[in-house]
Amino acid sequence: MKNIAVEITKEQVAVITIDCKDSKVNKVSSGLLDEIAAMIEKIDPAEVRGLVIVSGKEDNFVVGADIDEVIAMKSDRETRTYISRANDILNRIDALPIPVVSCINGNCLGGGLEVALASDYRMAADSPKTVMGLPEVMLGLLPAGGGTQRLPRLIGLRESLPLMLTGKNVRVRKARRLGLIDEVVVPYGLKEIGVQKAVELAKKGFKRKRKRSLADAFLESPFGRGIVFKQAWQMVMRQTRGLYPAPLEIIDSVEFGWRKGVLKGIEKDIDRFVKLVMTPEAKSLMNIFFGITDLKKNPYKNKAKDVKKLAVIGTGLMGSGIAAVSTNVCDTILMKDMSADAAAKGMKEIWKGIQKQVRSGAVRKFDGDVMYGKLVPCDDYSRFRGTDIVIEAVFEDINLKRKILKDVEDAADRDTIFASNTSALPIKSIAQGCRRPENVIGMHYFSPVPRMPLLEIIKTDKTAPRVTATALELGIRQGKTCIIVKDGPGFYTTRILGPLLMESVLVVKEGGEFQDIDRAMQQFGYPVGPMTLLDEVGIDVGIHVIEELKPIFEPRGIIAPFDFSILSEKGFIGRKSKKGLYRYDLPKKKGKKPVNTEVYGLIGGGERKKINVEEVQHRVSLMMVNEAVTCLQEGIISSPRDGDMGAILGLGFPPFRGGPFRYVDALGAGAVVKIMEDLGAKYGARFTPARMLKDMAVKGKKFYSH
Repeated sequence: MKNIAVEITKEQVAVITIDCKDSKVNKVSSGLLDEIAAMIEKIDPAEVRGLVIVSGKEDNFVVGADIDEVIAMKSDRETRTYISRANDILNRIDALPIPVVSCINGNCLGGGLEVALASDYRMAADSPKTVMGLPEVMLGLLPAGGGTQRLPRLIGLRESLPLMLTGKNVRVRKARRLGLIDEVVVPYGLKEIGVQKAVELAKKGFKRKRKRSLADAFLESPFGRGIVFKQAWQMVMRQTRGLYPAPLEIIDSVEFGWRKGVLKGIEKDIDRFVKLVMTPEAKSLMNIFFGITDLKKNPYKNKAKDVKKLAVIGTGLMGSGIAAVSTNVCDTILMKDMSADAAAKGMKEIWKGIQKQVRSGAVRKFDGDVMYGKLVPCDDYSRFRGTDIVIEAVFEDINLKRKILKDVEDAADRDTIFASNTSALPIKSIAQGCRRPENVIGMHYFSPVPRMPLLEIIKTDKTAPRVTATALELGIRQGKTCIIVKDGPGFYTTRILGPLLMESVLVVKEGGEFQDIDRAMQQFGYPVGPMTLLDEVGIDVGIHVIEELKPIFEPRGIIAPFDFSILSEKGFIGRKSKKGLYRYDLPKKKGKKPVNTEVYGLIGGGERKKINVEEVQHRVSLMMVNEAVTCLQEGIISSPRDGDMGAILGLGFPPFRGGPFRYVDALGAGAVVKIMEDLGAKYGARFTPARMLKDMAVKGKKFYSH
């Protein structure tokens, strides 16, 4: 067989080893299902005492469905056949009269966890690599292999619903605490331990007794579970505004199955899965998955240098974050600041993060100590010899960055790479006058660095290929999704964000209210509104960015709606100063931030009035979309995929819309051009569609072929 191997041990236990030969990970494909079905047919309970399921991979059990296969399905019938087949096999495993033991190592996700849930007993390797979860909601789907039915019965409604609705992973310690696994074992000899357990269960039997608190007993009663499902629905609507169908289907699925039973719940889930797979939301989210997967590969890896010694200059929030995501990657990390005390403060923040990982089980205590031991505080450049990359993460001051570059060139080696973490300053300007411009590149991280997935790598026309390749390899190893962009003011992400924010403030100048604009754009699908985002970024940072972008924006009519420095002079620079467009020094009212009404008078617009929600959504979103297309037209980005991933992962463009380019494809370039031309007639030249967009409208073309 291609995907599984079967052996009968001397103890008369059947062992299935899943090892998909054509993949680094085990996926639930039609081929794998066929082989498992054939194997089950051959099991004779009169001759076999137990069944053990293990993985032939070192770091994963089964990672879920083969998404390539799922998204390629063209009809409801094809999808129904696939998911029905999977459930038939899982139900047969569940019904076997012999004990079934799943031995979990590494990733056990989606369909992989559903295989484990169909087993009688689950043991997991005690390793930071072992994680379990049902992430289908992140692909716009629901766990349709019995996950919505078996998981709540195993660990209860209160614990299972959040896992399915968020798609979050669970590590070994928490999984054991929840009752998701029955036993934690050493990572070595997992198969042999599983065989021993199967023999033991065959002799003694096993009856699981779930410990329920009084609260759980009430919440799972006919009256109590109504409260649970209502609260879950309210949470989903609050977080998604009903824009994502999958979470609501999951709640309905669990509620239906809880009343009707597992088998009827699964039967209904097949219908739900077939319906969800064909939705535009699921297709967009699956395309994002493919985009991220593609960007985890380095096409220039053969030119990349292994980064063993890294230096970070500036150990504040950004610098310490960059160092933190590098502790698993590099052997030595210099943390350079103006003083040893400042560097030590940054190290303290990293230590807190490591301790949090240790507590969660993501990192062993010994490994955490090793990670922290790689950090070396310094207040001069005496240790910079032999450094592979220096990442500068200081304030956005071009003269300061140029001085640091000069100091690094004096102190480090001829081939040491210098990377600037900047959101808007052109890398070519930073490198002006330096001795080795071929070593200079931009690495734009997003804050907070450990949580934000995107890294924007900016190359100039002089950046050497080995430098780009090395920066990309470092970013990938840091766990980032990386896009490589061409140098220029604002690069890609900051450049497309600028018009969105300026258009939003212009709506305020016309009389709109901050909350109404934020609400309109959240209804469109952004996680936070543009007014809140401006406060989070910092109005002082916004002022700096506007200055950098002026040369490319003003000729096209994209002009700052008013002088933002007025707000800065008043001390209204956002959350960090407790006052911005909103007030952060006052308590919330009904969960909402109080508005800083004084800003209205400074921006203008007179009496506040209601906005046209749909028009504002078009105005604000299409300013970003049109700028994204302009960036592709100018070669700032090399593909629509990179543009979509940058906008979604870096700026929160609504994921279910697939990114600026897939959004254009969904509406049609002709429709987008028509909307923009209508807005241009009403509001001015800034709504002139990009030439590429107009050409595509005329020719009826799309950015993607599928």
